[in-house]
Amino acid sequence: MRIVFATKNDGKVREIAQMMEGTGIEMLSLNHFEVLPEVVEDGATYLENALKKAKTVSEFLGETVLADDSGLEVDALGGEPGVCSARYAGEDATDEENNARLLAKLKEVPGEKRTASFFCALVLYQPGGLCHSFEASWPGRIIDEGRGANGFGYDPIFLDPNLNRTAAELPPEVKNKVSHRGQAFAKFKEWLLAAG
Repeated sequence: MRIVFATKNDGKVREIAQMMEGTGIEMLSLNHFEVLPEVVEDGATYLENALKKAKTVSEFLGETVLADDSGLEVDALGGEPGVCSARYAGEDATDEENNARLLAKLKEVPGEKRTASFFCALVLYQPGGLCHSFEASWPGRIIDEGRGANGFGYDPIFLDPNLNRTAAELPPEVKNKVSHRGQAFAKFKEWLLAAG
């Protein structure tokens, strides 16, 4: 079986390839295709965005597609950046610019009030309209400056209080177990094995 993972993000592609090891499934990313439909992620929830992405790409390519939408929600900011996590500092913002904007907004917020969670919604969409979804979250808090060289996005400033390390300080095999995406993928793999 082959599944197209609807992303061009190399960080996500690496993570997913590691998580799917041993399943016998061939995973392709959008980087394998020259012509793709444009998907505007304008949903109000991660699930809406993941479903829209999976359905649009699946119907265009005629392939089974897995799509995720994920984001960071900071309690002191009323859930920001939320579904706008990837473009928090602007449409083509870099990870560094998004992190800088978030830290600037949290400047006056004391450490203990900087609780946050990563959320992930994962949708598998098959030609013919069959779809399944899997969701998970990862609680933590935002620290003042980035630590660690692994990961991407908000990983350097997101601290897992149980491990006392940022997401970017975790080795991939640990991150893939505890992260929002790792947990959603574990649910997906469990379903996949049960479905046979």
